[in-house]
Amino acid sequence: QVQLVESGGGLVQPGGSLRLSCAASGMIFSINTMAWYRQAPGKERELVAAKPSRGNTLYADSVKGRFTISRDNAKNTVHLQMNDLKPEDTGVYYCKLETRTSLAVEGQEFRYWGQGTQVTVSS
Repeated sequence: QVQLVESGGGLVQPGGSLRLSCAASGMIFSINTMAWYRQAPGKERELVAAKPSRGNTLYADSVKGRFTISRDNAKNTVHLQMNDLKPEDTGVYYCKLETRTSLAVEGQEFRYWGQGTQVTVSS
C-alpha cells in the first residue's frame, strides 16, 4: 500500500535548474533505497541517481556534477536537484522505492514506482 507522489517537473531553458520531489507513504521498512529514473523518447529507462537509507549515493555518469539527490527520512521524501540542464536531460522522470524486510537472501523485497513527471529542457 505504498504510494509515491511526485512534483516539480516542467519546462526549463538549457542551463536552468529544476528541483523534483517525491513523497512516499505507507509501510516502508528501514532498509530501503529511493531513486530517480528517467526515460527519454525512444530510449530505455535509465537510473539517474539512487540514495540508500544508509550507504553511498550513486549517480549516472551523464549527470555527475550537475544533479544532486537528497532525502528526508523523517518525511520519507526524496529530492533531485538538477542544475545546468541540457536538452538531452529531457524525459519522463520516475521516482522509485526499493525496500527489504531483511538483508538476508530470503528477505522479501518490494518495489514501487511513481507515475512519472515530465521534464523538458528547450529554448
